[in-house]
Amino acid sequence: MHEIACRGPQGTVTVKADSLPFERLPGQSNLFLQYLKNPESLKRYYPNAINSRIDISDRIRDVLDNYSADRDALCDALAATNRNFGAFPKTFENIELLRQPDTIAIVTGQQAGLFTGPLYTIYKALSAVRMAECLRLSGVNAVPVFWVATEDHDFEEVSRASFIDKYGSLSAVKAEPAHCHENLPVGHIRLDESIGQTLDELFRQLPATEFTVSLKDLLNSTWYSGRYFGDAFGEMLTRLLGNYGLILLCPMNSELKRLAAPIYVKAIEKSSEIVEALVKRSGQLTAEGFPAQVHITEDYFPLFWQANDDTRNALKRSSDGTFRTKDGLKEFTLQELANLAASEPQRFSPSVVLRSVVQDYILPTLVYFGGAAEIAYFAQSSEVYRVLERPVTPIFHRQSFTFIEPRHSRTMRRYGLDFIDLFRGLDALLPEIVEKHFDRETGRLFADVEEKINTELRRLDERLATIDPTLAENLAKRRRKILYHIAALRHKFHRSQIRRDETIRNQIETMFSTLLPNGVLQERVLSIITFYNRYGRHFIDWVYESIDLDDKDHRVVYL
Repeated sequence: MHEIACRGPQGTVTVKADSLPFERLPGQSNLFLQYLKNPESLKRYYPNAINSRIDISDRIRDVLDNYSADRDALCDALAATNRNFGAFPKTFENIELLRQPDTIAIVTGQQAGLFTGPLYTIYKALSAVRMAECLRLSGVNAVPVFWVATEDHDFEEVSRASFIDKYGSLSAVKAEPAHCHENLPVGHIRLDESIGQTLDELFRQLPATEFTVSLKDLLNSTWYSGRYFGDAFGEMLTRLLGNYGLILLCPMNSELKRLAAPIYVKAIEKSSEIVEALVKRSGQLTAEGFPAQVHITEDYFPLFWQANDDTRNALKRSSDGTFRTKDGLKEFTLQELANLAASEPQRFSPSVVLRSVVQDYILPTLVYFGGAAEIAYFAQSSEVYRVLERPVTPIFHRQSFTFIEPRHSRTMRRYGLDFIDLFRGLDALLPEIVEKHFDRETGRLFADVEEKINTELRRLDERLATIDPTLAENLAKRRRKILYHIAALRHKFHRSQIRRDETIRNQIETMFSTLLPNGVLQERVLSIITFYNRYGRHFIDWVYESIDLDDKDHRVVYL
């Protein structure tokens, strides 16, 4: 546990941080855990894996030597995008720095989620910012770039924002604009009047604080009818992080599409080789007990087709060697696709295993910050880099946090709980909480009764076994039922005790809702809304100050 000095509304605020190894958290994949522990041991999947950020500078020359995109065209496009988002001066300073031939990019990205999506979107962005600043301090020209995945077409996944409501419960609101049909990229979805209803519902449920008016101004000025969903995301993220100089990139920009055209063409021409390599790589991963993140079939194609109605359509290889959209309405030869990619690159968007290669063709990327799933993607996409003769970009795990507010710290101390204990679940912890802190006598009585019942039933079982084995078998079934009913009664006793004190019940349930919503890490569910409403934009600074790029663990921060 160590202390961190952070800026606050009334001066310096001190928070405490503790590190929790990911191997102690349930649900982590073996590939992710091994990559965190020793990425260089997985060089067969991550050829340029780097164990420490200190060694990342060794890649700079290789990145610059292999970068051929037009920097001025890139930076003009980035300037236009960030101007549209209302970027701050520091962002434009970084864009101008990126024009210089020796500047590299520290890149991250995420889907454009409602109200910026889960908290880890913020953590990703600030991880890239901190890395770029560390390199700048060592004399390296580096800028942070955030790839806004506006081409993604899974709107259901990004249309919801979760928060803690005025009752301390986990709640959510959803954006549901009309004419939002299947396969439409997020960047083509336009908000309508329904966003006003979404915002009204949000503020009906949020507790009123000194920062609620500021939050309302932020959301009303970024999320409004007639605005494209991706633009609303971009402006809100800019408003939150603008002082840090983060550069936002929208891949739907026509100039960026033109810059990507050569790598699109090459990916199309080598699509069969890419698919063959991906199928083989997936087999290698599976054989070693590492699940492949993307299921690759023989008819897979690494790019999507953008139709006239703006929908994003998967392309599939047919048995006769042509390529058809998934709905069967369009059919192309390989050469036709290559010609179209050269002349109309806006008609294409990369699949998940090609996206990082396209990103690193457009940008002079030194390193990418991603989550556990993206690390798994890179184990497959490294083969796409190889086939397309591009240097494989190393991936670092983004910073990972759980922020614990003072009231929840007090609740945990009162009941002798550590954060890791919460993963056992409320139902598992209730017996201990009740029987240690509420009614020890009744708890001991239940334990005594269960022990005595077990003792007497064992005696009876031994006797019946000598008389008639079938009677003993019958007793075994009834014994399980007896103990089940005793356990159920004990569980009801626990719940009854908690219900008797509504304040204590709310404390415990709110703690779980905030720290482990839906049984998973806070950063994967809650949006920035909850913490902004409680602490204002100073919370962003607290996140930044809590970053330690040398710490690969999950960080538990006590406010």
